[in-house]
Amino acid sequence: MTVESTAARKTTRRSAAGKTGSTGSKAAGTTGTRRATAKKTTGGSEPELVQLLTPEGKRVKNAQYDPFVADITDDELRGLYRDMVLTRRFDAEATSLQRQGELGLWASLLGQEAAQIGSGRATREDDYVFPTYREHGVAWCRGVDPTNLLGMFRGVNNGGWDPNSNNFHLYTIVIGSQTLHATGYAMGVAKDGADSAVIAYFGDGASSQGDVAEAFTFSAVYNAPVVFFCQNNQWAISEPTEKQTRVPLYQRAQGFGFPGVRVDGNDVLGCLAVTKWALERARRGEGPTLVEAYTYRMGAHTTSDDPTRYRHDDERVAWEAKDPIARLRSYLESETDTNEGFFAELEAESEALGRRVREVVRAMPDPDHFAIFENVYADGHALVDEERAQFAAYQASFADVDAEEGEER
Repeated sequence: MTVESTAARKTTRRSAAGKTGSTGSKAAGTTGTRRATAKKTTGGSEPELVQLLTPEGKRVKNAQYDPFVADITDDELRGLYRDMVLTRRFDAEATSLQRQGELGLWASLLGQEAAQIGSGRATREDDYVFPTYREHGVAWCRGVDPTNLLGMFRGVNNGGWDPNSNNFHLYTIVIGSQTLHATGYAMGVAKDGADSAVIAYFGDGASSQGDVAEAFTFSAVYNAPVVFFCQNNQWAISEPTEKQTRVPLYQRAQGFGFPGVRVDGNDVLGCLAVTKWALERARRGEGPTLVEAYTYRMGAHTTSDDPTRYRHDDERVAWEAKDPIARLRSYLESETDTNEGFFAELEAESEALGRRVREVVRAMPDPDHFAIFENVYADGHALVDEERAQFAAYQASFADVDAEEGEER
């Protein structure tokens, strides 16, 4: 579904409602009744949310999950903060590079740093990670050089790293399919008798895909050691979560026979603790877990998207007050011996990272425009040959225009 088509339909509906008069009022009343019915179906109370660090940076006690972060040191807390700051800096640089024409596309993680860093740091070296295309923070935690993520978005490779070097699979563009890959891999881990675990990342939009439901079924039946980590950032491109489910996403796990938990996705401590709990549960042979990290996509779905066409800015402003980096900084400043020198050094490090990313990307070769025609058919095809020739003529037309402009000058 495109953003344009969704916006166009909304405009049409608004126009139709304005012309129908009393009929429009009746329709509005029906919509209100449906919403009321939905609330009755899902229950009146708010879903339970695991939170260890409030938006103000205050520590919250939790008997179930505190043990998983009880021994965390001040240095480790500073490490989590550094991870989030550098990941955000890298992400911002990649967005700028796309705007400058250096990348074809970019999917920003802005606002989701705590969900990714917290869960990523919960994994062990022998665990295996199956990402989507937005898990730049998890890649950072797994030791993947951030510049290696950018080749695919520039169009010069199909992924820039060896998955087995870091137990971090290549980015998956097909929505939801990686959950099946993760489930199959986890089933193999169990058959091998290993005590490692697998974690699969996906978004709220992917939760509506059949592949995810199939992964839930297989993982439950075969008791696979896999954690399904859903980053619910509220928007599946232009579709809000309430148009995809009648219950909170984490409750879907109940129907498949395994536990689900919702954690504050902007709380890095909460995400770290809940993911550790879920991974240890998997390693003990207790099967899959669904973790819903309740967060917010602060920017566009990708750089080809315009979120102002389908959501209000006041929503984004409300979530800015829950910023994951700001809340951990508040905690570091009030509860640890972290001084201004640490933050100043980190700022310099983040700027150095930005410069390195720019230099590496600009040194990459330009993508081969004709690569899309290769490896389609083993022995070639007349239609592909015709399309290649048409594309070559199209490319040559730009050279002709440049030549004419040069003569005029």
